Amino acid sequence: MLFTNKVVLITGGSRGIGAAISLAFAERGARVAINYQSNDTRAEAFLKDLPGSGHALFKADIGDIAACNELVESIVYHYGRIDILINNAGIHEKHPIETTDYANWIRIFQETININLMAPARLMYLVSDHMRRQGGGRIVNISSRGAFRGEPDQPAYGASKAGLNSLSQSLAQKLAPFGISVGVVAPGFVETEMVADILNSPTGEAIRAQSPFNRVAKPEEVAHSVLFLASDAATWNSGSIIDVNGASYLRT
Repeated sequence: MLFTNKVVLITGGSRGIGAAISLAFAERGARVAINYQSNDTRAEAFLKDLPGSGHALFKADIGDIAACNELVESIVYHYGRIDILINNAGIHEKHPIETTDYANWIRIFQETININLMAPARLMYLVSDHMRRQGGGRIVNISSRGAFRGEPDQPAYGASKAGLNSLSQSLAQKLAPFGISVGVVAPGFVETEMVADILNSPTGEAIRAQSPFNRVAKPEEVAHSVLFLASDAATWNSGSIIDVNGASYLRT
């Protein structure tokens, strides 16, 4: 599966799952436009180690409306096009309803929905406009099993990802006549450095036991499904949601 000279925009593309996705595309010949928010040192070090050529960093806070527009225009100016959009960046924060005060409940919902749902909505609008004029493209959104099983202690996260699933399927239907496919990858728990402390704590055993494989996903396993949905071979999978959770949650 090659993506030679394809331009791929990956939000949150310098760390965690996003880094694995960036690496996977770079290894297959793509030119990767890596969006990140703040850590210049980390992003620059990651870019330096990426195989291939033509990759670039694009610093932007996708929670800001104007910044999304500037991000897309900067990438189009730099490369002349965007072939693939991967909406990977996301946030989550625990806020159990019984212990969270009303002001923080509202704040967390607003912040989470803005990054996890509104930012992808903005970028899908802006990027698809260019894709329509280009004659097609691929969009892959990173969701979560939490969209289906519920997230009792972080309901804003579950709600935002459920909304992202619905948005993706709505636009899969709407954008198909323009040669644009839209797919979703819904991971379960993924082993990244951000959750290393949790996995190494007593809670880690219970988390791993959620899957009959008795482990959590590797970021590369999520990237593999993203590559498939972004490929020309997956056009007929537009509108589909691929679960990557090791049978830890089975939906019907």
